[in-house]
Amino acid sequence: MAVQPEGTPCWADAMFTDIDGAKRFYGDVLGWDFGGAASEYGNYTEASVDGKAVAAVVPPMPGQEGQSQWCLYFSSPDAAATAAKIREHGGEVLMEPMEVGEFGTMCLAREPSGAVFGVWQPGTHEGFEAKGTPGAYCWAEVFTREPEKTDAFFTEVFPYTAKQMEDDAVDFRIFDVGDETVLGRMRMTDEFPPEVPSYINVYFTVDDCDEAVSKATGQGAVLRFGPVTTPFGRFAALTDPQGANFSVIDITTTEGEMPATRPV
Repeated sequence: MAVQPEGTPCWADAMFTDIDGAKRFYGDVLGWDFGGAASEYGNYTEASVDGKAVAAVVPPMPGQEGQSQWCLYFSSPDAAATAAKIREHGGEVLMEPMEVGEFGTMCLAREPSGAVFGVWQPGTHEGFEAKGTPGAYCWAEVFTREPEKTDAFFTEVFPYTAKQMEDDAVDFRIFDVGDETVLGRMRMTDEFPPEVPSYINVYFTVDDCDEAVSKATGQGAVLRFGPVTTPFGRFAALTDPQGANFSVIDITTTEGEMPATRPV
């Protein structure tokens, strides 16, 4: 795939203390194959489906051990400029822009309500080589208790236009880059335990949501929500055996009409 427009999710990775366990789990649930670990880059290991790069796993550096979580990266033509915008609009830069060989430049940050994300300025590694196909990334949502802060931040840092879903039951907003919808934002309700911080939930595409859930829970994952069929697909939210949240979605199985939205 070509370099993605600024603000488009372009890559995802996660740190796992048990890398072999992560490989077994995601290999079974999502059909991932894994390349060799790049020792010069902290044993960063790329995952692929049908030879196309879809994500990566990496062991934590000494002193960084903790609960695993998926990190979503947004494309940027200039990571340093994006880092400056992040600071200017109330975010925190957790890792300054750093060149990763010829592959590109990365930066890690936290938006004002607490969700961690990455910025990727592509070099030879442009990001996802597949999207929306079984095993590949499909979608992401920011879960936050402070949507006003989150909404203002993302529309200032990235060239987003926003639309609000007209549904009294949920506070949900979507962000577009040009004509493409690239990100959702969900207000966290009281159903979320207070100790759960804001986070970005990534969705991976599967052929059969129920089968993927069965495989995941059979390997020790916790089913958090679903499976449920929506106008966007049949999906379920899971926590993997090492604590990382993610969702699986079958985008071919849909039900109901798309909800109305209004520009904001």
